[in-house]
Amino acid sequence: MTTITTRTVPYPADSLTMVGHLALPAGAGRRPAVLVGPEGVGLSDVERRRAEALAELGYVALAFDLHGGRSLQDPDDMLARCLPLLADPERLRGIGHAALDVLRTEPRADLDRTAAVGYGTGGAVALELGRDGVDLRAIATVNALTTGRPGETARIRCPVWAGVGSADPIVPPAQRDAFTAEMEAAGVDWRLVVYGGALHAFHHPPVGHTVRPGVGHHPRHAQRAWRDVVALLAECLPVTE
Repeated sequence: MTTITTRTVPYPADSLTMVGHLALPAGAGRRPAVLVGPEGVGLSDVERRRAEALAELGYVALAFDLHGGRSLQDPDDMLARCLPLLADPERLRGIGHAALDVLRTEPRADLDRTAAVGYGTGGAVALELGRDGVDLRAIATVNALTTGRPGETARIRCPVWAGVGSADPIVPPAQRDAFTAEMEAAGVDWRLVVYGGALHAFHHPPVGHTVRPGVGHHPRHAQRAWRDVVALLAECLPVTE
């Protein structure tokens, strides 16, 4: 296994002190950079491990925070925080730009080769960065088929990959259709993968706290979605020595 290094990075965003997890690949040269955004519950060891897995593949990876170091395990607390965020693109963009600022201070991050990968609310942040015209090489989302304000999706300059479970009641077929219609109308290079029988947050390992109805882990599709994300990065953001 490739030797990587990690560190905790505090930074300001959304009037909070966020606590990100930065993972650096072996070596000393500059490498492509990837933002990793968590589900609405907030940054957990799941996203930290994903950032570390990307560092093992040669990427500078930052798993960014949503809630100022908190994990919102109570579904009502999570919704009370996330629903206003999801209704306010400027706040989502502010969270994303603050995470990008962390990468800008990291000498090993190649800011000309940056991607955003996000799950749930973290995926909405990734999409809003694209709609804000940020120069990304790729955007990948799971459970985040959010739609944007008219005309702004045309600012997305990179391929967009999206994954969703076919049995996800939180992201129903009508939302899928609205998302794909928006991408198509804007001329975005987009892909949508629907994973048969999967619920919301199917990518996330089982947790020991109460979850919303319609949430559930699907081990096979979780592995497939991760492979799809890695393949997108390899296509759009290859690691070269």
